[in-house]
Amino acid sequence: MKVLITGSNGMVARSTAAYCRSAGDEVIALSRADLDIADIASVRDGLTSIRPDTVINCAAYTDVDGAEANASTSYSANADGPENLAIVCREIDAGLVTISTDYVFDGSFAGYYDQRHTPEPNGVYARSKLEGELRVRAANARAIIVRSGWIFGHGGTNFLSVMPALLREGRAITAIDDAWGTPTFADDLARRLRELAELDLPCTFHVTNSGGGTSYHGFALEVCSAGGFDPSLVTPVAGSSLSRPAPRPRNSKLACLFSERFGLEPLPDWTDAVKRFCGSY
Repeated sequence: MKVLITGSNGMVARSTAAYCRSAGDEVIALSRADLDIADIASVRDGLTSIRPDTVINCAAYTDVDGAEANASTSYSANADGPENLAIVCREIDAGLVTISTDYVFDGSFAGYYDQRHTPEPNGVYARSKLEGELRVRAANARAIIVRSGWIFGHGGTNFLSVMPALLREGRAITAIDDAWGTPTFADDLARRLRELAELDLPCTFHVTNSGGGTSYHGFALEVCSAGGFDPSLVTPVAGSSLSRPAPRPRNSKLACLFSERFGLEPLPDWTDAVKRFCGSY
């Protein structure tokens, strides 16, 4: 399979490129400098020249707080870009897998969000990601949309990804104990993204590691257990105690109605993923 991966400098893109290469694919991984997905002329020129079998879109603007002051940048990357890819993939008859987010839900539901729940995004970032979903679906009926969340992995710069490094240095951290999600290891997500590309079945999938959801504090304690770090370095705090420009869903746990029905096995338990992640340090 000839796979084009956008946003090649990002954590998920790097994991996806590595996994696809290990599966024997011809991989073309492009950064924003190589392919600006917000520019449809650039997308059309690039994809028409490369002629991939499938595109896995890992490009995104993910600065949740920064999006509040940079709405145009957020919408360019998260809505215009996916739409452009959807249009051109349709034109060249290529598959498309694009990544969305658990933030499309407002977090007021106490259980697991599945595809039956209506998205109600709060904040610019969340609204831009849902807009991207809607535009992709309207532009290309073949497209596959993947909602994921709480993604952590090698080379990541988000809080979940840097926890092991901080704790190894003996640095104290605070972790929210009243917000919940379903952690997702980038390496496991990468495998599922390729499986979905190969399945080529238009749908919206929720992709996370299996196991019960957790809080940021619970995740931090699991990192301590897996990495042999001192749990006393972790202090639980309420989300309301942090001053952040953008709203976050208090609960964004995800579950998928379709994956197992289509023969896709559950991803490993997130606690197993944390062990693998910490063991690589």
